Amino acid sequence: MTRTLDRKLLRDLWRLKGQALAIAVVIAGGVMTLILAVTTLDALSGARDRFYASHHFAEVFADVKRAPLGRVERLQEIEGVNLIEPRVQAAMRLSLAGFRDPIRGLALSIPDGRQPLLNRLHLVAGSLPEAGRDDQAVVSDAFAEAHGLVPGDRLEAIINGRRVPLRLTGIALSPEFLYQVAPSDLMPDYRRYAVLWMNRRALANAHGMQGAFNRLSLTLQAGSRREEVIDALDLVLARYGGTGAWSRDEQPSHRFIEEELAQQRIQATVLPAIFLSVSAFLLNVVMGRLIQTQRDQVAVLKAFGYHDRELARHFALLAGAIVLVGWALGVALGAWAASGLAAIYRDYFRFPEMPFRIPAWALLLSLAIVSLAALLGTWRAVWRAVRRPPAEAMRPPAPQRFRRTWLERLLPGALLGHAGRIVLRNLGRHPAKASLSVTGIALSVALLMMGAYQLDAVEAMIDQQYRQVLRMDVELTFNEPTSTRALGELRHLPGVLAVEGWRRVPVTLIHGHREERTALLGMQARPQLRQVLDAQGRPQRLPEAGMMLTRWLAESLDARVGDTLEVQVMEGRRQRLAVTLTALVDEPLGVGAYLPRRQLNTLLDEGAAISGAWLLVDDTHREALNAALWEMPGVAAIGLLDEAERGIRDYLDETLLLFALIFVAIASSIAFGVVYNDARIALAERARELATLRVLGYTRVEVARILLGEITLVTLVAIPPGWALGILFSRLLNQAYSNDMFRIPLVLTPQAFGIAAGGVLVASLLVGIMLVRRLNRLDMVSSLKASA
Repeated sequence: MTRTLDRKLLRDLWRLKGQALAIAVVIAGGVMTLILAVTTLDALSGARDRFYASHHFAEVFADVKRAPLGRVERLQEIEGVNLIEPRVQAAMRLSLAGFRDPIRGLALSIPDGRQPLLNRLHLVAGSLPEAGRDDQAVVSDAFAEAHGLVPGDRLEAIINGRRVPLRLTGIALSPEFLYQVAPSDLMPDYRRYAVLWMNRRALANAHGMQGAFNRLSLTLQAGSRREEVIDALDLVLARYGGTGAWSRDEQPSHRFIEEELAQQRIQATVLPAIFLSVSAFLLNVVMGRLIQTQRDQVAVLKAFGYHDRELARHFALLAGAIVLVGWALGVALGAWAASGLAAIYRDYFRFPEMPFRIPAWALLLSLAIVSLAALLGTWRAVWRAVRRPPAEAMRPPAPQRFRRTWLERLLPGALLGHAGRIVLRNLGRHPAKASLSVTGIALSVALLMMGAYQLDAVEAMIDQQYRQVLRMDVELTFNEPTSTRALGELRHLPGVLAVEGWRRVPVTLIHGHREERTALLGMQARPQLRQVLDAQGRPQRLPEAGMMLTRWLAESLDARVGDTLEVQVMEGRRQRLAVTLTALVDEPLGVGAYLPRRQLNTLLDEGAAISGAWLLVDDTHREALNAALWEMPGVAAIGLLDEAERGIRDYLDETLLLFALIFVAIASSIAFGVVYNDARIALAERARELATLRVLGYTRVEVARILLGEITLVTLVAIPPGWALGILFSRLLNQAYSNDMFRIPLVLTPQAFGIAAGGVLVASLLVGIMLVRRLNRLDMVSSLKASA
């Protein structure tokens, strides 16, 4: 008996190969997203943990204006401190032969001729600078690769206004700069931002830090309280211009890696859950209706002595075979996508090694999840089939009662015609089946819309940030706060069309028991080159009193307009200020706090000082401007906004948009699978009825019109609820992906609605063409004999 059922299983699989493959593709979509996210998560977190441990990545950092090296012994005595290492760091500009754009960077000291205790360097090529040499340096791997640099090459740096000629002795990676990004940027620009490591004595001489340090790194003893150590550090370093110690969680490189890992965790849970829920629903619908078409076969098998357990096993194996094919396909696609993603991540995260492999537990987990989804989707249908008595199962279904529906009464008979009435009455007498079909197609519409939303939203985010918020071409950062008289000098540089000064101060915002480290940005009362926008995207004037916060930052502080926030200034005299929150702004990238520059100068008890300037320039004079800025020793860094935009656009194109395109492709296949399965089952259920119509004189075209009309009507009815579900799914995805680095706006354009509707309509058209071909091969005699 078992062998007989196994032969029937193979025959059923062959007969249903199209439907089985369509369901397998749906399952494969869920498995693919799970394997891709889990593999990426495992590779990133594993590579990070190994590199952090082997190269002694620090746990706490602190910046100061200038502190004597003699203070390090006092700091070592703080309870909870394990290893501590003072360093010198300096913002710099570089000049490289053959490259005309400005290059900014960061120079860091290492002990003369040897590795540091913490944040050790991984040498890719060459060696460390020789002890006692002031003209040697090691350069970051990303910058060297972008410019084709090798040990022995020369470059020139400007550090604290002094020209320093350097020869490269090595190329290295550091756990501090796995994600190498400039302080004011979100995306790496390896051609225009570099990190150098120099002997301590050489950098201290160039930066005026002999016998002193301005950066501190340390690790903690096991069981120590990080917050207490940070408080003790701040207390000691405050007199030396300390700007507040911070933990590894706030270190820029580590923070971005953590945000990426958080995104992968979301993709490993939310997206597979959506796809596998759809596949479970589809399996339930397909298996239920498939078993219904085999009710007479089930009855005969039971009459010949087959037990319920054997029949349940048979149908469970049928569902299991489909699931296994989908799982294998999903694993293969996930591995392929992960290998492609590996190359992208190696460009952004500079690990010495980052092998991408599928963990064994991920394979078992994905198989267990899809098996559970199949079980939930099929057990009810199988149970209903095997528990029906043979005599009842052999009995043909009772004839349906036909009567005019309310829609028939509403529409003229001439408009409906015979085919229209048949379509409406068939759907009306099977409301449950029609509802399930509408629901399945609506879910496909929703998935398509969610994928299309990501494509539109990313473009809208970039456009808002770089067309409405950041309207400057160049951002200058000065070595020290400078008088606003410098703006007059900048206005006379070649190609400068407009200039606006800005003042930035590191602060800690405190509201109740919540606090956030950020920076106060002082601008013109009505800024033109760096605007702030409200929720409707309209430029806002800065309030005469009080400050504005980005909505994300205000929500993190649980602050509302009208609340008073405590502002702890982290430089200079370290004032504690009380400032009222007067307005909220909406920006897609980063978080910030804004107020008029003059008000900030007044709060700090300083004159008209600026930290930098924004320039609007004529592109035809860009080279002359760069040459003039190179000769200005007070300029610490030069940022190009068009390059920053290109960097973030490339990153989003290679990650978020890639995922969105994959998502749309999978959703399109799901849409086809849902419509195809619904149409094939409808054809199997109505084969006798359609054959009867042919015998009664209906042409093939008229019969096809009835079946295609039903598919078209169900698809059209499913589109509006699919749009509603798509809005819900997009909103949930928007909330899941939002973080303090970027917020993708909830932008639902007509294009997204069109892609969602067009996808299922195209799927319906393709299915209709396939169905017409099958109708042309319909065996009327066999169909009429069936269920006779």
